[in-house]
Amino acid sequence: MRNIKLTIEYDGRRYLGWQRLGDSDKTIQGKIEAVLKQMTGETIEIIGSGRTDAGAHARGQIANFKTESTMDCLAMCEFLNRFLPGDIVVKKVEEVPERFHARYNASGKKYSYYVWNNPIPTAFERYHSFYVPQELNLDAMNEACKRLVGTHDFIGFSALKKSKKSTTRTVEKITIEKDGSMLHFTFVGNGFLYKMVRIMMGTLLEIGAGKMPVAAIDEIFEQKVRKSAGETVPAQGLFLDEVYYH
Repeated sequence: MRNIKLTIEYDGRRYLGWQRLGDSDKTIQGKIEAVLKQMTGETIEIIGSGRTDAGAHARGQIANFKTESTMDCLAMCEFLNRFLPGDIVVKKVEEVPERFHARYNASGKKYSYYVWNNPIPTAFERYHSFYVPQELNLDAMNEACKRLVGTHDFIGFSALKKSKKSTTRTVEKITIEKDGSMLHFTFVGNGFLYKMVRIMMGTLLEIGAGKMPVAAIDEIFEQKVRKSAGETVPAQGLFLDEVYYH
């Protein structure tokens, strides 16, 4: 049995997220598994590094699967890209040790979120960014980013109802880059809770718009309740850029 690792990029706007849902073929996992079955004749379950939300995108999602196929990796890559929809691309196929697990072995992730910040909307970037017409205070948002960085219980920045597992995560870095009207937020951490990046983003934007003080970040950590944080921003501005492995 071989263990095969995939590096995948996709435009998530037509899909219900990464995870296969029953008999729906509107998921990234479902689309890839259908082509793998066509390729190998085996019923294959792929393991993703994590689930991305409906409408979110990826530049570097990682997945692995086990197969008895003897096809070489380059031929697998060519087959997958020939038969997958054009908005799902397998960038790399490689054989990895039997013990490699895309989810359990991941040591961190990098996400991007894009905000189009201009009174005039954009026709071209609207599927890959969130439109915010009002002026934003970058200094306040940068100060808030500093308070989010570190090891904290992020349950207040999560859509989890409750969790038996630890909700403590370490956010190593958050940056904001401005390129004309486009704001590019980058989040790097050892793991992210359900909708955590989108809720942190919503909170940063409310701080930037003057609807919340910077000190609200500390209060959300103390109160540990979702309603203290900002809105959950739409998924179309979110990209999974990279998954890190030791």
